[in-house]
Amino acid sequence: MRILDVKVDNVTMRETVNLVKSMVADGTKHYVVTPNAEFLVDAQKDQEFKKIINQADLSVPDGMGVVYASKFYGDPLRERVAGTDLVEVLCKKAAEEGWSVFFLGGLYGVGEQAAEILRKKYPGLNICGFYEGKREEAHDAQTLSSIKKVSKGQRIDILLVAYGHNYQERWIARNFQKLDFNVALGIGGAFDFISGYISRAPLWMRRIGLEWLFRLLKQPWRWRRIFKAVVVFPFLVVKESSSSLFERRPEHGEGRSEKSK
Repeated sequence: MRILDVKVDNVTMRETVNLVKSMVADGTKHYVVTPNAEFLVDAQKDQEFKKIINQADLSVPDGMGVVYASKFYGDPLRERVAGTDLVEVLCKKAAEEGWSVFFLGGLYGVGEQAAEILRKKYPGLNICGFYEGKREEAHDAQTLSSIKKVSKGQRIDILLVAYGHNYQERWIARNFQKLDFNVALGIGGAFDFISGYISRAPLWMRRIGLEWLFRLLKQPWRWRRIFKAVVVFPFLVVKESSSSLFERRPEHGEGRSEKSK
């Protein structure tokens, strides 16, 4: 389905993992995006960003706001597939399947910390490297060279890119043909949460869509981004879905049979 003209696939966590498994198995390159409400708002004024999302092989609903919004379009998404949870599940699957995983991004060593935590949690997990790198295009050559050096040239089955939304998707799009991998996935702040560098909202808050409130209390400096997700996004959704409803509504007298006229 499309929300604000941005593709969001109606998949569950289990289906997402199975799709990623198929992507790894076919040996060709794929990329997965995890749009939330902020993604969709930014895509309204950034056509390049929108194009990158819409051309992804898989676009999973990361955020209860997106799930709630889908109901206004008459095609409710079945489940939220949160990026942080997806990283955990994919790493568990990677340990079972023998996939190689590379951690890219994450300031202050949180990527390395997250990698060590997941290695202990899922014995046998093959994390073939981690590297902070820089998200700006000017540093791409150095980052690519370092990834190849750290991974010792082995093909990467799952490339986790934690450069923050928009930046990570652009990085993947720019470097799609320059790196040897099977599936690249933008995962935002997942390393921060997994490493414990930033506390995650309680499960009950995540389930009912109040994760934004927890983050506002913990990180008040994020208020502009939160405003975009909890005020601007619902306004745009209601506006678009209402317009679509009026466009579909028949004119007075339209649809009556000739016999009733």
